[in-house]
Amino acid sequence: MASAIHMPEPLCLIENTNGRLVANPKALTILSAITQPVVVVAIVGLYRTGKSYLMNKLAGKSKGFSLGSTVQSHTKGIWMWCVPHPKKPNHSLVLLDTEGLGDVEKGDNQNDSWIFALAILLSSTFVYNSMGTINQQAMDQLHYVTELTDRIRAKSSPEEDGVEDSADFVSFFPDFVWTLRDFSLDLETDGQCITPDEYLENSLKLKKGTSEKDKMFNLPRLCIRKFFPKKKCFIFDRPTQRKQLSRLEELHDDELDSEFVHQAALFCTYIFSNSKTKTLSGGIKVNGPRLETLVLTYVSAISSGDLPCMENAVLALAEIENSAAVQKAIAHYDQQMDQKVQLPTETLQELLDLHGACEREAIKVFMKNSFKDVDQVFQKKLAAEEVLQEYLKSKESVTDAILQTDQTLSEKEKLIEVERAKAEAAQAATKMLAEMQIKNQQMMEQKEKSHQEHVRQLTEAMEKERAQLREEQERTLSLKLEEQARLLKEGFHNENKQLQYEIQKLQGKMEEVPSCVII
Repeated sequence: MASAIHMPEPLCLIENTNGRLVANPKALTILSAITQPVVVVAIVGLYRTGKSYLMNKLAGKSKGFSLGSTVQSHTKGIWMWCVPHPKKPNHSLVLLDTEGLGDVEKGDNQNDSWIFALAILLSSTFVYNSMGTINQQAMDQLHYVTELTDRIRAKSSPEEDGVEDSADFVSFFPDFVWTLRDFSLDLETDGQCITPDEYLENSLKLKKGTSEKDKMFNLPRLCIRKFFPKKKCFIFDRPTQRKQLSRLEELHDDELDSEFVHQAALFCTYIFSNSKTKTLSGGIKVNGPRLETLVLTYVSAISSGDLPCMENAVLALAEIENSAAVQKAIAHYDQQMDQKVQLPTETLQELLDLHGACEREAIKVFMKNSFKDVDQVFQKKLAAEEVLQEYLKSKESVTDAILQTDQTLSEKEKLIEVERAKAEAAQAATKMLAEMQIKNQQMMEQKEKSHQEHVRQLTEAMEKERAQLREEQERTLSLKLEEQARLLKEGFHNENKQLQYEIQKLQGKMEEVPSCVII
């Protein structure tokens, strides 16, 4: 339930101390308790540009994330605030506020690039906050986006077909929102009024030319256009007089510029209504524990000198969840068998039929709780005969617990009853195990039935996975075709060549129909 989240103030999620990034266990504990899907909004920008104010607004509070009135950068590392989502029932809103980029006091700005990359990897909406207009200086300050190809991997090993790894960024990157603070220009071009989104689109137009200066001009623009699936822009007037800015969190809306208040409300409404649930490739919706695993996986990779890799993160997540799924399935099987089976059964066939019904339910439990089980490594742990034999062996020793509630028996009678129950259960289980070995034919038939049931449910799951992959590929293709149309319209045929190659390779992959793997 949404009310279960109790986080009165933000907490540091990833600490940046002495040049090292470390995940904070307290914050991870909070994440691990959030069972709902999460919408993750991260904000990044130069220090002292008012990022924290917007994040407090999204949290529905005037205070929380540190604003700080001096030029000294306040937020170190990445801070987190989890609140119930105001518009999406049964969802949590996770807000990530990052330390200001370009803080002169830090000296070493190596971690700026990592914080920028982590904010992208963890969020479903990425807000870039800057002051004034989108001019060349603003683009130069956004050089971090051009470094992402050296900071993030989509796949653990490079494609052999010559397609750059960054060609996959658009399939898992968050939506991009540029917030422009203290914006003083009139929004118009050629005498016509334009929207903030059109202003952003115009600002991302490329310059024709092949000089080094032209390349430097185009590179950040190309990266934003190619990497992010959706682009949005908001402009904000100055909220109040300069001297009052230090008291921003104390001022009520009626003490602020009315246009600014309206713009902040539009921004919040857009984020609440349009920010998507954080989703990984394969349509895997991220909840608190999954976000916790992503944080640990990415920070660990950076600490050990590797690049954080989306594919590896998903596989690490799958390993954790598939192990748990096997345990859930076996527990469900044992529970069902306890309810349905009274040992000894009249015939072995009766036992096998009950086992088959319980196993079918157990496989369903596994399929529901697992994903990306490569080569069915985990599903094979639910092999039919072994699960049944383990169940029968567990019945060879009956605990005293069954008699604890019977207060009418004396201690001596209890001991006699326990021994009798133990002997009976052991005898029945031993008899069944012996009979299973003798009646090999029936066991083989049951094994075949079990195999077919595994294959049937696996085929269903793979069909769903295939449909999901197709949907993701179609969305990525559509985004690449849109960008290609823009490049051609603007007359950039050279830049289009690489994109055309990526499009052809993606179309080739879409034509390959993967065959079902039979276990």
